[in-house]
Amino acid sequence: MLQRPVELAEYTSDHFRACVSELGLRQSCGRTGSCFDNVTAESFWALLKEEIGTRVWPDRTTARAEVFDFIETFYNRRRLRKHKVLGYLTPAETRQRHQHDLAA
Repeated sequence: MLQRPVELAEYTSDHFRACVSELGLRQSCGRTGSCFDNVTAESFWALLKEEIGTRVWPDRTTARAEVFDFIETFYNRRRLRKHKVLGYLTPAETRQRHQHDLAA
């Protein structure tokens, strides 16, 4: 029988939860079979692959710089959120608006 390399039970065990708590972290574990658990991460990776593609860089430093540039320039500053409720703002503009509203 084949098993997944990391079993869900490892992330829901009392020992693991105690370790997470000791580190001052908050555990996030969604329901089994919920397609919304990873939707944000999956969307980000899909957009990253679409924009900069999958290729081999000459070194790790160059790869990191290009991914950082994508996140800062395109993902945070130019990409519009496709939600009318958010006013079609970029993530950076949405964050600024939220921080302004909190300060008021």
